[in-house]
Amino acid sequence: MRFRKASIALITIVLCALAATVSPTKAAAARGMLVGIYDPVQPFASPSTTFPTLVKLRAQIIRLNLDWNVIAAKKPTNPTDPADPAYNWDQYDQVVLNAAKNKIQVLFTIYGTPRWAQGSKKGVNRVPAKMSSLKYFAQAAAKRYSGTYKLDDGTKLPAVRKWLAWNEPNNPVFLLPQWQKIGKRYIPVAARNYVGICTAIWSGVHATHLSKEVVGCGATDPRGNNSGRNARPSISPIAFLADLKHYGLKGSHFDVYAHHPYYGSRTESPTTMPKGKQTVTLANLSVLTKLLGKLYGNKKLWITEYGYQTSPPDRSFGVSWINQARYLTKAYAIARKNPRVTMMLWFLLKDESRLGGWQSGFFTAAGKKKPAYDAFRKLPH
Repeated sequence: MRFRKASIALITIVLCALAATVSPTKAAAARGMLVGIYDPVQPFASPSTTFPTLVKLRAQIIRLNLDWNVIAAKKPTNPTDPADPAYNWDQYDQVVLNAAKNKIQVLFTIYGTPRWAQGSKKGVNRVPAKMSSLKYFAQAAAKRYSGTYKLDDGTKLPAVRKWLAWNEPNNPVFLLPQWQKIGKRYIPVAARNYVGICTAIWSGVHATHLSKEVVGCGATDPRGNNSGRNARPSISPIAFLADLKHYGLKGSHFDVYAHHPYYGSRTESPTTMPKGKQTVTLANLSVLTKLLGKLYGNKKLWITEYGYQTSPPDRSFGVSWINQARYLTKAYAIARKNPRVTMMLWFLLKDESRLGGWQSGFFTAAGKKKPAYDAFRKLPH
């Protein structure tokens, strides 16, 4: 008996010694923060080169847009049935198959209101006239990518378990209207409407009754002016989250919250505190997570967009290629230290070539590799 106790004590000492040798980076990596990329173009446009590149980069997950307005350009007769003739899923089926073949998870962002699902105003960023239409589409999408759905040729489509409800709903580029004047007051109707959007997508996806599905809501822009009188009215992420609670978003109607904590100017590093009290970048992310905890308990946070543009080509907002790589490494280290953050996605894989586009890729538009490529590849997983 004495020998057994001594053996147990010795084993305990050895295990403690081994644990002490584990680096903080590896210990943090064990927490399980997913490392991935959001590029809405390359996985569709150039799959033969994009997916091998994603594998070399060790990307665990990719975020892709699931465009409601593209898939359902015509109103479906049976909207919860993914086989309805009005639906066109072809390019999305293929990208999911490619991701599964390369053992990469997919996060689908449901976004874009079809013309038939809007009110009198045009634009894919308009709030749906009926939230039930959005719910039925989300349900059809979740059925198709449930992991059991078969195509006519017998091909079984892989499962998609992670979903995101809309994109930057506190930004007028992605959701209109933001504010509405009622009498002498301006009401943050984007937040009120987003309660319906989030709930509709969450309800539709979970209608498949699969326990592993996770629906993220929020995906907020880091800034907002909180003014309906502004020429470009928007809502700050802090005010938006508080407004969601005020307008009745239940904690049971979303699984995780999401945010995009971008920097504000080329002079800012990931640790530079923002000047505005309502702005949430990576440096003060705890402001958002504390409010999230206060309003909704222990909800986790996804960073579903983050990146630094480079100069060249962006002379006004870009940082040097070396600083992009340095800031990438630092940013992921900051996120990993926050126990609320369980996913972080870099935007983009390849620079956009259009004038005024985004140039935070690991490759230039011409295909030249930047140092950030290797920095991302070396991130702990």
